[in-house]
Amino acid sequence: MIPESTLIRLRQAIGRYMEKSRSATCSNREFDLDAGHTAKWPRLRRLKDPHLRDPVFRELAASDVIVEPAAQLLNGTVRFDHSKLNFKHPDASAEIHWHQDWAFYPHTNDDILAVGVMIEDCTPESGPLRVIPGSHLGPLYNHHYRGLFAGAVADDQLADLIPGAVDLTGPAGSISIHHVRTLHASANCTSDTTRPLLLLSYAAVDAFPVFDTYDLAEFDSRILRGEPVRSGRMEAIPVRLPLPRQAGADSIYDNQAVAGADTDGFPGW
Repeated sequence: MIPESTLIRLRQAIGRYMEKSRSATCSNREFDLDAGHTAKWPRLRRLKDPHLRDPVFRELAASDVIVEPAAQLLNGTVRFDHSKLNFKHPDASAEIHWHQDWAFYPHTNDDILAVGVMIEDCTPESGPLRVIPGSHLGPLYNHHYRGLFAGAVADDQLADLIPGAVDLTGPAGSISIHHVRTLHASANCTSDTTRPLLLLSYAAVDAFPVFDTYDLAEFDSRILRGEPVRSGRMEAIPVRLPLPRQAGADSIYDNQAVAGADTDGFPGW
């Protein structure tokens, strides 16, 4: 789906930010770093908001090759929501436990999706995104642990579903699309790649955040298909607030560490 010329620009931008991350000593508003990160051996887990960092990410997020399939799935209107660029260094801890994006940012309706862009070949060994097909039609699972938002679902709640999970793999330039309520996860990388996966999230224009605020002009400036509306479409769907959170938690890695510190693979709450 993504032309080689764009992939080259994406890889060049990634190289610049990987180099820049060498000077960071801890996670910040730009980088999420693995505990083993050093200047000599950078272990960047996530570049936050890449669309704000380099034009190539912003241009791709607004391109027809991404927005058109999103529009088909969102009934014609599309608002860009956010982006992130995740990495899987082979000797870093970057596992993501089972979760639903909906638990992080509920809206008035769930016409919301994420497009994954595979910037390098993605194989089963590189820690690809794993999804449970059909789970977007099921329940919203508990993502809290001991009263705090952990951003993950206990494995024992999904014992009957996990065997049906599938890896989203493909050659560089492929894309994946998953619904905001789809259960998904990813393992650590065991290959020699850093597995950069660009995730671009979109919502229908009439899907309004339930528990957040925006500058209205900026919010509407992100509309890529359709016109601004002032009445959100309300649907009878389950919502749990992603609160309270551990102080200082600024990423899914921080959230999941709430339970990961004293459990192994989220065996139960």
